[in-house]
Amino acid sequence: MNYLSVENISKAYGELKLFSDITFGINKDQKIAFIAKNGAGKTSMLNIITGKETSDSGRIVLRKGINMAYLSQVDDLNEEDTIEESIFNSDNEVLKIIAQYEKALENPENADAYQKAFDLMDHHNAWDFETQYKQILFKLKLEDFTKKVGELSGGQRKRLALAVLLIHKPDILILDEPTNHLDLEMIEWLEEYFRKEKITIFMVTHDRYFLERVCTEIIELDNGKLYTYKGNYSYYLEKKDERLAAEQSSVNKAKNLFKTELNWMRRQPKARTTKSKSRIDDFYKIKEAAHQRRDEHKVQLEIEMHRMGSKIMELEKISKSFGDLAILDKFEYVFQRGERIGIIGKNGTGKSSFLNLLTGDLALDSGEVVIGETIKIGYYTQDGMKAKPGQKVIEVIREFGEYIPLTKGRKISAAQLLERFLFTRKRQYDFVEKLSGGERKRLYLCTVLIQNPNFLILDEPTNDLDIVTLNVLENFLLDFPGCLLVVSHDRYFMDKIVDHLFVFRGDAVVEDFPGNYSDYRAYEDSKDVKQLEEPGKKKLQTSVLSAPVQKGSLSYKEKTEFANIESDITKLNKEKDSIEAEFSSGNVAGDAVNELSQKLQEIIKQIDDKEERWFELSAKLEGE
Repeated sequence: MNYLSVENISKAYGELKLFSDITFGINKDQKIAFIAKNGAGKTSMLNIITGKETSDSGRIVLRKGINMAYLSQVDDLNEEDTIEESIFNSDNEVLKIIAQYEKALENPENADAYQKAFDLMDHHNAWDFETQYKQILFKLKLEDFTKKVGELSGGQRKRLALAVLLIHKPDILILDEPTNHLDLEMIEWLEEYFRKEKITIFMVTHDRYFLERVCTEIIELDNGKLYTYKGNYSYYLEKKDERLAAEQSSVNKAKNLFKTELNWMRRQPKARTTKSKSRIDDFYKIKEAAHQRRDEHKVQLEIEMHRMGSKIMELEKISKSFGDLAILDKFEYVFQRGERIGIIGKNGTGKSSFLNLLTGDLALDSGEVVIGETIKIGYYTQDGMKAKPGQKVIEVIREFGEYIPLTKGRKISAAQLLERFLFTRKRQYDFVEKLSGGERKRLYLCTVLIQNPNFLILDEPTNDLDIVTLNVLENFLLDFPGCLLVVSHDRYFMDKIVDHLFVFRGDAVVEDFPGNYSDYRAYEDSKDVKQLEEPGKKKLQTSVLSAPVQKGSLSYKEKTEFANIESDITKLNKEKDSIEAEFSSGNVAGDAVNELSQKLQEIIKQIDDKEERWFELSAKLEGE
């Protein structure tokens, strides 16, 4: 069933033409990613679809009765609203009924109001909806309902905007970089949620693991043309390579034919027959095909690096706290030549603060950061570059010099360097404020690298960069001979470029893990399974549920659920024990290993969910 159609839309800003005559559709349950280079108009496309911008031509047709929601990169939450008010401020009838029921629970002396609210919950089957939305809030760690939007961090605001969308259950979700500002735990939960739910999604994202595991279709805008790939990211890469090879083969054939036809044209007399005129018309078509050129320019990163001495950087018992929140406690580390360290951890554990301590942008409470005399730090921050009002792109680079040194004693002009970062001569004289988010990040990356650092510190460098630029940046960093320290929620990026990790656990605990992010996840998953298998462990472990649970009497449906939940857990544990016994016997055939492993993980997940629900219902019973 078609939900939305994009019909022949075009968009330009003055002389800058983004796209023209674009047509495609979004059908029920499709999970589509929209891919294009920075500056090609990805966000403009989403804004046109959602009605925030108008197209120059064409139209958007939304099926009658279809509800669409948009998660933009900048939320429109009211700063004065609380988390609870942000969630309940909607036309969703079920949410209003739940709000009425929650209010009735706070005033149990009013029996009539409670009974009326209870009956409405039953009539609209709101019990399941309430459980689902509280699970979403719990998973997104939005526990304090009374906190105002204006007091939230960037990550918390993103999670709240996401929660509001998911709770309202729209027919179509339009998402612009949904993983930005989320920590890795949140991204993995969102990825799993989207993967399992029957939900219609159209999104822009640079997260390649997200593309791989969530999307069932990819639409690419490439050189002004639209290409559709019915598959995930791996399928897209494979088929795109095949398409480009086929296009190049067609161009090569056209070039050979063009040479033959060109010789024929030169030999022809002035008086031509009807047949020769037809061949002349074909000649011009062949000429056009033979002279097709792809705009396949890529960012070229070739910057000279300062010589690095034997002493790099030493952290001598450094400590930092913000009130009661401890970030580091006498942390020690000696950096070695060529180290490539990734930093991971939940939001609020001090990852960015750690980088600011190393660069001197934040004062230590105690300890010392000793930097070698030959070390030149290049620091790419989340805040990005701060261009002066009215400053042009070329002027940003010229502040570092008219000529920029390259490797092997060569140098190029500021204009030539910008061309290597995909800024045409015309684009170089645009004002910085006219650049897209990705173009600004690319320009900022250029300003960091032209200073010839030998110790690169990157804080979320992948945000807003297109996939083509990301691949080039990754290849550059793989060849970068200096030290690299990077904070990123991009798992693909981390897997590709880092050798080991600093894992920020919170409460000033920092672990050094030998491996990349996928290695770390495999280790953590195996550790969790091992803890579950430890003999003597209680079947129902202490719940980590911290979302507020409304205490009070259970509904009839909840009482039935509670009565059956323990037997469900017992059955699941027996299934788990049976599969583990099969593995222990050593008789599992090679083909069955993956299938059994997947089944075991699903059962463990079901046990966790059941245990979590048991504690939630228990807490409500305690309030009776």
